Amino acid sequence: MARSILVVDDESGIRQSLTSILEEEGYRVEAVGSGEECLATVAARPFDLILLDVWLPGMDGLVTLERLQQSVPAPMVVMISGHGNIETAVRATKLGAFDFVEKPLSLEKTILVVKNALEYLRLEEENRGLRAELEQRCQVIGESVPMKALRQQIALAAPTNGRVLIYGESGTGKELVARALHSASLRRDRPLVEVNCAAIPEELIESELFGHLKGSFTGASEDKVGKFQKADMGTLFLDEVGDMSLKTQSKVLRVLEEQRFEPVGSNQAVDVDVRVIAATNKTLEGEIARGAFREDLFYRLNVIPFYVSPLRERIEDLPILARYFLAEFSGAYGRKVKELSEGALDVLMRHPWPGNVRELKNLIERLVIICPQQRIEAHHLPPELFRGAARSPQQPYATLHEARAAYEREFILRKLEEHQWNMTHTASALGLERSHLYRKMKSLGISSAEQ
Repeated sequence: MARSILVVDDESGIRQSLTSILEEEGYRVEAVGSGEECLATVAARPFDLILLDVWLPGMDGLVTLERLQQSVPAPMVVMISGHGNIETAVRATKLGAFDFVEKPLSLEKTILVVKNALEYLRLEEENRGLRAELEQRCQVIGESVPMKALRQQIALAAPTNGRVLIYGESGTGKELVARALHSASLRRDRPLVEVNCAAIPEELIESELFGHLKGSFTGASEDKVGKFQKADMGTLFLDEVGDMSLKTQSKVLRVLEEQRFEPVGSNQAVDVDVRVIAATNKTLEGEIARGAFREDLFYRLNVIPFYVSPLRERIEDLPILARYFLAEFSGAYGRKVKELSEGALDVLMRHPWPGNVRELKNLIERLVIICPQQRIEAHHLPPELFRGAARSPQQPYATLHEARAAYEREFILRKLEEHQWNMTHTASALGLERSHLYRKMKSLGISSAEQ
């Protein structure tokens, strides 16, 4: 849709001229002759841009601008005047005007200023959209007591500069908590830089954290800025900090104490202002006892300890998480949002989830991709979710049909795995024709993607 512009000028010739030239550029244009009319028009409907004359009868342009800035969100305004001076331009800019153009108007310059203002508006809108998307991705989801407590803890700790150490098993969402902390912090407009300490070889971790100078070691073909410097005025997230070598721990400790470091190969210190959030799936007290982690670094990092519960300890959150992931992946793959049957949900609720939320997320993505039906039934779930449960006294199925289908699906999958997914051999082992096996697999939602 074309952008809308409101022209506010007491000279009818100016209003007509600007309306004509802006409409030729493809904009939707309205024009009024006073500040009072401007405010009334904007109150009735929003505009993308307002071209506002400074000298108006009654309420002048600067007072009108001040009133416009009280709106939420404030409109984009470009001031125009035949009596322009530096003092007026500065005041208009301080009041929130995007730019200031003088009469007699150069149409080329006016169109350029309008385009620049609307491009700036587009970037602002895009930035707001990205922020909203980021905030959505930083949501800590769940209504269990541990999740409610965790959100309260984030709200209390985020606005401070206190260092945070996040404990939790792999896959519980420690990285999500770190992002939520940064997103709600006073540093949210600055970068969040993430480092997985377990994924970087020991000989490269110092260069990764502190940077290096060209030629400082074999393979250093150019200068490199380290993660600490990239996170200056922002947040550095040290994931799996328990896997960091003692040598690197010593250097990190010094940076935390002094907020300065020397890149590899340099003798010149770099000052930084970084908030550090760390995470680990290890018991650091145990690592300290066996000499694998520095006690002094532990106390530096463990200013505000967080604990993210495993999924099995907050299993009541599973339906909420499952629906969230179903909506997320269905949207990502351009499909109608799938739903879980009660029988399928019962099976999921009985699983111990050793991989925690990450395991659930991966499973839901898999089901969105390969499940042929809109409604995900128990027999669509992978066989590992049934092992040990299929013969339990309390069957996790709503109907006899679901129980029979689940058993058949597990049995056929096990035979397929035994015969390396060779259809001829599997059909023979099951006492079926190949065509009958294919039909049975299709009815049970088994595809070759499961091998």
